[in-house]
Parts: sequence; structure tokens; C-alpha cells
Amino acid sequence: MQKSTSTNPLDYEILIRRYDMGNRYASYCPQLGEMIKGTSHQEVEEAMKQRILQHIEELKRLHEEGSSTPA
Repeated sequence: MQKSTSTNPLDYEILIRRYDMGNRYASYCPQLGEMIKGTSHQEVEEAMKQRILQHIEELKRLHEEGSSTPA
């Protein structure tokens, strides 16, 4: 699966699932193909938001590096 190359945070979905009798949570972002597990809804949601922003910053950095390369 190819990760999204969008730099718009609104293009990324965060899906959250409760499991293990409600004691554990998992967030999943289909555009990144990544899952984060934790013990609260807020914890996994915030962690995934941060992961999405990190991915976007990596994309921007790679784009800047590519455009500053001499021809």
C-alpha cells in the first residue's frame, strides 16, 4: 500500500476502535496504513494526529530537499 502524499491534514482519516472489554483502544489511519494502540480514546486519537502531522512534515521536507537540488 502506498502512503498518501497529501499535505492537507483533512485528507487523513482517523478510525478508532475499542476492544478488550473496553479497556484498550486502537486508532488506524488508512492513508498511512498505520495503527496505534493505547488505553484511552483520547490517547490514541492524539497520537495518530501527531503521526499524521509528522508524516506531512516529512513530505514537505522531502519536497524542499528535492526542489533545492541543482539541475
